[in-house]
Amino acid sequence: MHTATKEFNAKKLLSFYKKNLTGSVLPFWLQYGMDSVHGGIYTGLDRDGSLLESDKSVWFQGRALWTFAHAYMKAASYGEEHPEYLDACRSLADFIEKHCTDKADGRMYFRLTGDGKPVIKRLRYFFSETFAVVGFASYGRSSGQASYVQKAFNLLKKIDEIRSTPGLLIPKFDEKNALARGFGVPMILLNTVSELRASLRQFNMEGEDFCNRYIDTLLDEIKTYFIKPELKAVLEQCAPDGSVQYEHFEGRLLNPGHAIEGSWFIMKEGIERGDKDLQKLGLDMFDWMWERGWDKKYGGIIYFRDIENKSLSEYWQDMKFWWPQNEAVIASLYAYYLTGQKKYQTRFSLAHNYFHERFPDKKYGECYGYFHRDGTLSTPLKGNMYKGPFHIPRMYIEGITLLEKIAAAENKR
Repeated sequence: MHTATKEFNAKKLLSFYKKNLTGSVLPFWLQYGMDSVHGGIYTGLDRDGSLLESDKSVWFQGRALWTFAHAYMKAASYGEEHPEYLDACRSLADFIEKHCTDKADGRMYFRLTGDGKPVIKRLRYFFSETFAVVGFASYGRSSGQASYVQKAFNLLKKIDEIRSTPGLLIPKFDEKNALARGFGVPMILLNTVSELRASLRQFNMEGEDFCNRYIDTLLDEIKTYFIKPELKAVLEQCAPDGSVQYEHFEGRLLNPGHAIEGSWFIMKEGIERGDKDLQKLGLDMFDWMWERGWDKKYGGIIYFRDIENKSLSEYWQDMKFWWPQNEAVIASLYAYYLTGQKKYQTRFSLAHNYFHERFPDKKYGECYGYFHRDGTLSTPLKGNMYKGPFHIPRMYIEGITLLEKIAAAENKR
């Protein structure tokens, strides 16, 4: 992993992000994660790449497919050819199609054995499906195969059916007596549908209008239930009517990393549409949750906060996971690109330096995932069912795109 760039210099940062994406992060997963026997990817890896867990995360078959497909396209855009990324994509796409769906009801599993046998199926979520959508859609773009984009669109229709048909989702809470809405669903779907729309557009396929309407409903849901300007907060969970349930741990719970991730999804959609109000909403979300999430004592985005600053019940509430830092880097770059304001450049430098001073493993490559609040390492593993090749390479891929634009603007001055 290459040394962090301390000061904001778009050209140097651009080179740094490219080198880390193709020179450190992705080579680790290609060497140690890809399963040459059964196909797909293992993510339960120790610091040195040795296998800790032989089961496979279905989330990560789709997430890794998105990552390698996007990395292939991004690297090609600046003159690097990586056919090995498309080889990985073929393995992942084949594994998803062969093993990841229960043929009895069309729902996807959460966890499989290494050779593709079912282990866990989570019927109150459809996130395995959303990650398969972004994976298939992006693989279609990178390989030139419109059939995978059609598969992604068909799967989105399946998600819509699951979400809208009473009884198909097992609720996490009783809607009459407890919390019933979670920010994660509309937030992840917003990104999912956006990725699919880009792929449909590339092939001039039908469905773009459907995606735009779907995104409209998701934005309305986020604004109606989770955005609280009077509290300067984005709720992680709320009552069915969007009210804050102050009497519950979950009702007061804030997840700054999640909200910051959602903020740049909304900024990106605002740029796509040329919608200044949407851009401002994303900026507001980022401002509120940066103030709540950035640890002023030790640095970094802290995992959970309480909306009233009361004591939290989760034992990992004050830890520094890898992915909130990645989301803060991306969001601050989007905010700086949109506004040119120095405060966002400063936030980027804080988040970028915090991550790169701690998480990268200079000996074995890739990055650690879990630190205590004070910056001491919690565990040296590189992956599990939730950490794999997604958030970190996405930070570099999005970062390269934005830094290219920022560097180009600087050259014109």
